[in-house]
Amino acid sequence: MEHLEWQRDGYTVSTDPTRLDMSFTIDYLAETYWGKGTAKATIRKSMANALNFGLYEDGLSQDGARQVGYCRVVTDFARFAWLSDVFVLDEMRGRNLGKFVVDCAVNHPELVDVRRFLLATDDAHGLYQQYGFETLPNADKFMIKSSL
Repeated sequence: MEHLEWQRDGYTVSTDPTRLDMSFTIDYLAETYWGKGTAKATIRKSMANALNFGLYEDGLSQDGARQVGYCRVVTDFARFAWLSDVFVLDEMRGRNLGKFVVDCAVNHPELVDVRRFLLATDDAHGLYQQYGFETLPNADKFMIKSSL
């Protein structure tokens, strides 16, 4: 699959996994409320098996961009997608960058026709509702097998 990039106001979202600062991303995710207690090797494996979206502030490092956010989508590109691990650095919040990276993910050309696009969040319902996400209808039809 071709890697895509979107630019807006000095920021870039890219699906090119070679651009990701893996150490930064893994370290950040390991400290999130949803990632605490997850082994870094497990986080690395989850990233290797997903479509990754890095968020970069252009022109602020030696290679021209500093990573300031991330999300990933686990998908079969046809019937199912799971949006996960969305973050933007605290000091970058208030610039609509979370919206930018989520918009790129849900409107990726390979994902726009996916039948079921799911996510889980403790605190960002308002953000995701702007992109058509809603409380799970018919929740009694869904089941989960969890090792937690």
